Amino acid sequence: MTNLTKYNQKRNFNKTKEPKGIKQKSKQKLHFVVQHHLAKKDHYDFRLELNGTLKSWAVPKGPSYNSKDKRLAVHVEDHPLAYRNFEGTIPKGEYGGGTVMLWDEGTWEPITSPKQGYQKGSLKFILHGQRLKGKWTLVRFKEDNWLLIKEKDDFYLYQDINEFNTSIRTQRTMAEIATNKPPQVKNSIPKNLVEGITITNPEKLMYPQSKITKMAVVKYYQAVAKRMLPYIEGRIISTIRCPKGIEEESFFKKHYEEESEGLGKINLPTTKNQRLDYYYIRNTTGIINEVQMNGLEFHIWGSSIANLNHPNLLVFDLDPDQGMPIAKIREGVKDLKSILDELHLKSYLKTSGGKGYHVVVPVHNLKTWKSFRTFAQDIAQVMETKWPDKYTSNIRKSERKGKIFIDWLRNTKSASSVAPYSLRARSNAPVSFPLKWSELDKVKPNEITLPKALKLLKRKDPWAGFFDIE
Repeated sequence: MTNLTKYNQKRNFNKTKEPKGIKQKSKQKLHFVVQHHLAKKDHYDFRLELNGTLKSWAVPKGPSYNSKDKRLAVHVEDHPLAYRNFEGTIPKGEYGGGTVMLWDEGTWEPITSPKQGYQKGSLKFILHGQRLKGKWTLVRFKEDNWLLIKEKDDFYLYQDINEFNTSIRTQRTMAEIATNKPPQVKNSIPKNLVEGITITNPEKLMYPQSKITKMAVVKYYQAVAKRMLPYIEGRIISTIRCPKGIEEESFFKKHYEEESEGLGKINLPTTKNQRLDYYYIRNTTGIINEVQMNGLEFHIWGSSIANLNHPNLLVFDLDPDQGMPIAKIREGVKDLKSILDELHLKSYLKTSGGKGYHVVVPVHNLKTWKSFRTFAQDIAQVMETKWPDKYTSNIRKSERKGKIFIDWLRNTKSASSVAPYSLRARSNAPVSFPLKWSELDKVKPNEITLPKALKLLKRKDPWAGFFDIE
């Protein structure tokens, strides 16, 4: 009996709109989905992609962020990968008859061998969903009965799942799905992105010279959210807020103060024996809420809150001396790339929205902030030693005469760098925008502005596969 035979035997596909059971090849990133299923009994279906199907469990009470809650998860038949897109009603009288809502979705990362763990009845993994995040365990205790348990990490006691009663994709309630009510979309801002958010002063000029309003900024972040979220979601942020637009006083916000949907907080110790609340983006709503509070620039940590002490985003900011020709700056980027290439590190390029470029490297094997910082400094010092007349690793302005400062200091714990796709609080509304390496000689560091960025979103993502682990 193949993995999906049981699934197909239980369903009449002339009556149900569920997808037929066809085994597919899993790609590098493994998906997961949680579907709220109102059948004879209300429950949640928890599904993990593995070996070309969705391994599935029925969880009567749903997942819990409290590790003391060991939630029963009853193992059921494998489902096809296409099932992760199913939302709707299964006809009464059919197997599983009732309403199915897409409650959460994302990717999952095995901590131990997934095949062995599944066979032995002990799966440990990290979820990268919009509602479920961090480390979890599925453990079998009797035949088809397993337990779904939240491991203690930075997401422990993160939130109550009962807060979420709408579809993660269509924002419909169970009742709306049952009556086949279509998703509601407004002309200006889709409901699914700003649900519950009131944009005050939408016509306020955030960029007076460019005539860019607050609503235009909201629409920009709405448009880039899908590409931006992988780099900003679940990372501690700092933002530049401009209450009266960029030409008036602005401030750098680092700490969580006001409750807003889509924004989370994490309490961390400081160097002064204090503890302070930092904040992070949970989803697109969090981005839009930050813009509602007049946030324009988003700066991110080099680690996610799921693994706060294990950085994975190495950033080099090439900061040139005043008045340096663009050709010399581009030469610096190429020299840095040559060093990274020698180390067999895949690097990515983006504009800074200012004077220079940023080179970003996804890293998976540097396990501490100390080793991360030392590695970044070593690369900057190699460039300084190899080309002493061109580069410096010293932050002092006096050392920068006619040179480029290879800023490695962003690769320290609590330091931040501007996020990909973030606007900058500068007169022409420039964007820190991802580029193809072939565009280095064609695009200036501050050339991609908000209107141009929106047009460039129509092309293929130049950073596709950024977080894929080789």
